[in-house]
Amino acid sequence: MSYPPYGGGGGYPPPGGQYPPPAAPGYPSQPVPGYPSQPAPGYPSQPAPGYPSQPAPGYPSATPGYPPQQGGYPPPAGGGYPPAPGGYPPAGGPAPYPAPGGAPPYPQPGYQPQGAPAPNPAYHTSAPGGGLPYAALPQGRQPPPAGLGFVSDPYPPHANTSMQGAAYAATAFQAPRGPAMPMPQAVPTGAPPPAHQNIPPPARAQQSQAPPTKAMAAMAITVKRGTGTVKDKPNFDGQKEAEILRKAMKGIGTDEKAIISVMTSCSCVQRQKIKLDYKTMYGKDLISNLKGELKGKLEEVVLDLMMTHAEFDAKELRGAMKGLGTEESTLIEILCSRTNAEIVAIKEAYKKSFSRDLEKDVVSETSGHFRRLLVSMLQAQRDETGNVDTNKAKADAQALYDAGEKKWGTDESKFNAIMAARGYTQLRSTFDEYSRLGKYSIEQSIKREMSGDLEKGMLTVVECARNAAKFFATRLYKSMKGIGTDDDVLIRVVVSRCEIDMVEIKQEFKAQYNQTLEKFIEGDCSGDYKKILLALVK
Repeated sequence: MSYPPYGGGGGYPPPGGQYPPPAAPGYPSQPVPGYPSQPAPGYPSQPAPGYPSQPAPGYPSATPGYPPQQGGYPPPAGGGYPPAPGGYPPAGGPAPYPAPGGAPPYPQPGYQPQGAPAPNPAYHTSAPGGGLPYAALPQGRQPPPAGLGFVSDPYPPHANTSMQGAAYAATAFQAPRGPAMPMPQAVPTGAPPPAHQNIPPPARAQQSQAPPTKAMAAMAITVKRGTGTVKDKPNFDGQKEAEILRKAMKGIGTDEKAIISVMTSCSCVQRQKIKLDYKTMYGKDLISNLKGELKGKLEEVVLDLMMTHAEFDAKELRGAMKGLGTEESTLIEILCSRTNAEIVAIKEAYKKSFSRDLEKDVVSETSGHFRRLLVSMLQAQRDETGNVDTNKAKADAQALYDAGEKKWGTDESKFNAIMAARGYTQLRSTFDEYSRLGKYSIEQSIKREMSGDLEKGMLTVVECARNAAKFFATRLYKSMKGIGTDDDVLIRVVVSRCEIDMVEIKQEFKAQYNQTLEKFIEGDCSGDYKKILLALVK
C-alpha cells in the first residue's frame, strides 16, 4: 500500500530507495545523509537529546531499506524531538516527507526489535504493514522505549498535523477500540532482566450446582446387601417364559408345576417383562389369568411374586391398616427394616396403587411416641454412607444414657432422634459405647424404659442395625413355631427377602434353632404352597 502523494509528486516511499529524495521541495539538503546540518524549521541545528548524530544501535544509516540493527531503537534521553520555532512541519510550504526514520520503503522491515515475534497486523505497531512507524510520530511525541517489543501505539492521530503521509497512516492503521491486548516484551540490550512477578492464575469459574437433597443423596448410595436365593435367570427370554405360562393355563386343568418353575427361576424384574410379553403376545392380562387358574396360598404367593418389591410392601402396609384394627407388627417390620430408597419407592407405589398418602394413613392409625417413630422412618433420612464417627458415637451413647437409665422417666424423643437418623454402622458403634456406661445393654435398657409397640419398634431398629438377617430369621421361626402357621408373615418374609439376603437368613436360622429353614417349611406347609416356598428359599 502506498502513501498519498504530496505536492503533486509520485507515490510514497520514494523510488530507487533514495532517502531523503534530492531536491525535494520543503526538505533542505544537507551534507549528512538522514540528518540536517543547518537549522531548519522544525529541526534543531544541534544534536537533540535522544536523537544521536552518529550511527547508533537502532538508528540506521542512510542506506535503503533501514534494516533492523542490533539492540532495537534506543530510548530517548531527552524526551524526543523538542519543538522548534515555526513548528513542524514548516509553515507556508508544502508538507515535507516525514523525518528520517519514518515509514520504511516497502517491503523493507521497520524498527522491529530483533528476536521479537511477528506482530499482529491489526495492531498499531512498527511492524511492516502494521501501522505508523516510530519516526512518523506527531510533533512533540516521543517513540516508545526501545526493546519493549510490539506494543500498542499510545499516540492517537492529531488533527493539527499537516503531514499527509503520517495522517493517512495514522488513520489507516488504528488500534482496536477497548483495552489493548498485552504483547510480548523484549529485554533491552544490557538491561537487567525484570523482576519475576508471581501473578496468580485467574480463578476458574465454579459451576453453580444446587446441592442434592438428602433423599436424592441417600438414593444414590448403594447399601451393602446379602445374597438372595432367587437370581436373574441366565439366557432369559420373556416371550418363551410367557409361552410356557400360556400352555400351563390353556385348556382343561392347570400345570401348577410349570407355573412354579417360571415364578421361582426368574427374578422380579424378569417377571415384569414376562407380564408385558404375555399381554403383547396373547392380548390377555397375565394377572387375571393366574387368578382364574390358581387358588389358595399358591395363588397368593404367585400374585405377590408378580408385583414389584415396592408394590408388594405397599400392599402389605395397606392391608395392615385397612378395616378395624391395625397390625402394628407389619408396620414395624417393613418401615423399620427398609432402606431409604426402598421407603421412597414404597410411598410412591402406595400413592399410585391406592390414591392415598402413606404417612397420613400411618398417622391416623397410630399414636404417641410409636407414631413419631414410624413417621421418622417414613422420612427416609437415615445416614447410609457407612461412615463411623467415634466421638459422635460416644456423645450419642451418653445422650441415650442420660435420657433413660440416668433419669427418672424416659426421654423417648432423644431415643427417636438417634435411632431414626444414624446409620446402622454408626448405631453399632453407639451401642458398644452405651454398654460401657452402665450395666445394661441398649436392648435391656429399651425393655426397661419402654413398652408396647414403641418398645417393639425400637428393638427392631436395634436388631436390624446389629444383624438384619438374624431379625428375619427370628420372624420366620415365630411364624411357624407351635400350633398353626402365620402364613402372612411367612409369605411376606420369603417373598420380600428371597432376592436380597435369604442365604444369610438361612444361615442365621440354622445357627439359632439348630434346624434348617427348609425343614421347618416342610413340617408346617403342604402341597403346591410348600413347593413354591421351598423353591424360593433353596
